[in-house]
Amino acid sequence: MKNWLLSISFGLLSCFYSNAQDIFGKWETYNRHTGEVRSIVEVFQKNGKVYGKVLRIMDKEDRDNLCTECEGDDKNQKIEGLVLMKNYEKDGEEYVDGTITNPNDGKVYRSKIWLDENDPNILNVRGYIGFFYKTMEWERMTE
Repeated sequence: MKNWLLSISFGLLSCFYSNAQDIFGKWETYNRHTGEVRSIVEVFQKNGKVYGKVLRIMDKEDRDNLCTECEGDDKNQKIEGLVLMKNYEKDGEEYVDGTITNPNDGKVYRSKIWLDENDPNILNVRGYIGFFYKTMEWERMTE
């Protein structure tokens, strides 16, 4: 009986711990100069790949802005509601081989994302141009 109870307890704890450690959910992006929240992005999985969609732009004046510089299906779409992160695949603790669109200029960058090893409430989002890269830190949204 003790072993059975211990197994269930360990199983529940493992589920809780692994759910707390995943990348899925809502993340706040910040203006690196002011520290203000710029937007809320939801990271989700669809057909085995990972995506990120702009759920809310915090500045009311910018909510109707279009991605005029984007190409393809994203051209002239509202930025609020735009899937700007596409096609990431899990590779160990990272999600790689994805792309991220900068909706301000329409440029698409190779990208990878991963949880900060010291704080699972920080999502590292890295975009690449050749060998150069920029990493942003997004904070898990608490509801």
